[in-house]
Amino acid sequence: MRYAICNETFGDWPLAKACAYAAECGYGGIEIAPFSLAPLATDLSSKVRAEIRRTIARAGLECVGLHWLLAKTTGLHAVDPDPTVRQRTLAYLGELARLCHDLGGRVLVFGSPQQRSLLPGVSPEAAIDHLAELFLRLLPVLETSDTVLAIEPLSATETDVLTTTAETIRLVERINSPHVRLHLDAKALASESVPACDSIRTSACHLEHFHANDINLQGPGFGALDFTPIFSALSEIHYSGWVSVEVFDYAPGPERLALESIRYLQRIESEAG
Repeated sequence: MRYAICNETFGDWPLAKACAYAAECGYGGIEIAPFSLAPLATDLSSKVRAEIRRTIARAGLECVGLHWLLAKTTGLHAVDPDPTVRQRTLAYLGELARLCHDLGGRVLVFGSPQQRSLLPGVSPEAAIDHLAELFLRLLPVLETSDTVLAIEPLSATETDVLTTTAETIRLVERINSPHVRLHLDAKALASESVPACDSIRTSACHLEHFHANDINLQGPGFGALDFTPIFSALSEIHYSGWVSVEVFDYAPGPERLALESIRYLQRIESEAG
């Protein structure tokens, strides 16, 4: 497995310090939350983007890509009934694709539960139609930037649109492009009625990226979630993408979260063969 960690895990650490510590722990990649760099991607000049890319490379890491794409933005929503809002969202996602490319990354994890949940006047069917239209219109930028939008199913406690792997796969197949694929998240998989290992096996041809976290919102190994069947399934499908540690509860502190998460994952990988 190739292991990465999401940069917001390190809180207010400078990016150089976070990258250096991640490399020291054994990670090979860093995944970036755009809001941790600037309020908006459009605030980052080409000069600043180049320096961020050099900072990551100097630590010996790769930039995996971006996640939390629409977090902490205003006026953006992927399934808003107003087409002008969806157009603004499309334009911003295009800018994020260009930012991802400029940083040397490839994957854009589309989670953003608040910016895809149902709004008054929008049915579940219309929401999926809006997402399909949005992602189809985004394809030219994804192709030009050589990036992949990885759509993330999330639990029903976080959103009411795309809450299972199966329905997310249907959307991916509807778009039918190598630049729009599937992202899976351990915590979200645990909320589904289908066992995580089965979802991984059935999504093998679509799976682009994977987040490792626990249902207690901390890192893998910090809670009750057993990663052994997950890693067995990833190994079975010959998954060769990144496994990124993503944390929501930072109480243990960045050092413990980073170091103990990768040690746990490496142990499970070794035991899973």
